[in-house]
Amino acid sequence: MLFRPAALRLSAQALTDAAGVIRRHREKIGSAWRKLNPGRRALPVLACLRTGDTSAELAAGFGIGTATAWRHVTETAALLAARAPKLRQALTSAKNAGHAYVVIDGTLIPIDRVAADRPFYSGKHRRHGMNVPVIAGPGGGIRWVSGPLPGAVHDLTAARIWGIVRELAAAGLMVLADKGYHGAGDPVLTPYRGRNKPASQKDANRARLRSPRRRANAQLKTWRILRTLRCRPWQAGQLARAIHVRQARETEGCRRSLPGTSLS
Repeated sequence: MLFRPAALRLSAQALTDAAGVIRRHREKIGSAWRKLNPGRRALPVLACLRTGDTSAELAAGFGIGTATAWRHVTETAALLAARAPKLRQALTSAKNAGHAYVVIDGTLIPIDRVAADRPFYSGKHRRHGMNVPVIAGPGGGIRWVSGPLPGAVHDLTAARIWGIVRELAAAGLMVLADKGYHGAGDPVLTPYRGRNKPASQKDANRARLRSPRRRANAQLKTWRILRTLRCRPWQAGQLARAIHVRQARETEGCRRSLPGTSLS
């Protein structure tokens, strides 16, 4: 195997934050001495999330065992995911932030599966994957990421399974969604159907109001591990929530360096 130096498109604060999560967890459980300090353990994890490198590639690049690399990624992703906001907490935060509305959409995280695994096949995307509903703010910032369901599950069905529609109604927030959520009822607003619609309905259907969902999903997919998942399919939600936590911190750092901007 050949080696090359490479840069990681993350801030130094990302490494500091991830190392801090690992350090506090070790102190909490009274962990024994480890060969790798929290910083050296956090770096291959961030590299895996950002670049999608396999455990074998991480092991070769960082001089650790393949099983060790896999364990570090799995354990640290779980610690980061545990810090992601719960649904009710995220909606309360969005309301307190003064958002006029939020946007919901399901994103498909592709997985390695053969044709026989029909429950994971999404007819909408024509590939195997896991359906992960995402709620975004008006600016496209991710507010909440759900757990995963097989790709064959419809977006509206997924929203009902996770209790999203019920919590949205309780929060009193207006919600914009695509046609996949027709039939959700209040407070979910979907595009008007039919031809020869009046101008008011055409204006309401304009995609720019719902474009934040594309922006939010694109933020997740900049972390290449979610472009094609090579681990257990049910780990998709945990990885997506871990990335949400890291992406939120990165976005917060950008906002501090550019006063007056809003990415929420």
